[in-house]
Amino acid sequence: MPYPLRAATPADAPAVTELLNEIDRIEIGRAETDLHTVEADLGHPEVDLDRDSWLAFDGPRLVAYALVWDDSQGERIDADHYVLPDHQQAGEVLLEAMEARALERARANGASKAVVHLHLNAAPTTDLALIRARGWSVVRRYHVLERPLRGGEALTPEPPAGVRVRACADEADRKQAHALYQATFAQHFDFQSRAYEQWLHDVDADRLDWSLVWIVSAEDLGDVGFLIARDDREAMGWIRSLGVVREARGRGLGGLLLRQAFAVFAARGRDTVGLGVDTENATGAPELYTRNGMSVHYAVDTWEITVS
Repeated sequence: MPYPLRAATPADAPAVTELLNEIDRIEIGRAETDLHTVEADLGHPEVDLDRDSWLAFDGPRLVAYALVWDDSQGERIDADHYVLPDHQQAGEVLLEAMEARALERARANGASKAVVHLHLNAAPTTDLALIRARGWSVVRRYHVLERPLRGGEALTPEPPAGVRVRACADEADRKQAHALYQATFAQHFDFQSRAYEQWLHDVDADRLDWSLVWIVSAEDLGDVGFLIARDDREAMGWIRSLGVVREARGRGLGGLLLRQAFAVFAARGRDTVGLGVDTENATGAPELYTRNGMSVHYAVDTWEITVS
């Protein structure tokens, strides 16, 4: 085989990060992958690295990486796949391994098929003709948005009468943020219901600065929305999730939470904040972000294949 393969180990996180940043520079013009993100991926509780991960090498150089995991406990299996432009054969070998393993995992869940989802930059280093020939197709597009911050935005906004914004202060608040996440994202594309302990891993709770997680409440409805932000990315401050329950939408609470995050990031000296959004989001989120000064940094497509 021209490309030696082996499973990843936690010790490979720096090399995988370097590969992903090389791909970032090709796809979006700058490195935006942080080591701790890769470490969290390799430590995913639903990943068996020996069977769910692959590294491909050209001599000593890592040229492709893939990972599968199972959040659904059903037919839906998720995957990551990265390959350098001049090593598409390695990429195809990893795609084949991913698809076969995804089917194994789905069948272990009692499903007869695997529906595999993979996120790729809209202009990826992966050869799209190759992936289409294998039966993959695009089912959704997301935008990564960004917004410049100015020092004058460092004052947190004053909530309107009857509205309160509080930071997550204790375990009860964390459980409430989880409940609000479940309630506000339940109808979103690709949503997978997550128990509290699973969700804590998803948000990398051990490394999360919980002072950057806010809950908004309305006098007549109680707790109605949340925002989770992170300040551990080198490239920019990051808003991971923002949700407001249906009954409280249209009151400006999402914008209030956004401006809260902008102000705190500006006060910390950040010059940019970013987030990801489904372009077909039906709750008005893309329009909300545009109104608050966010613009497209790059696009990401969700690719899908059914393996049986």
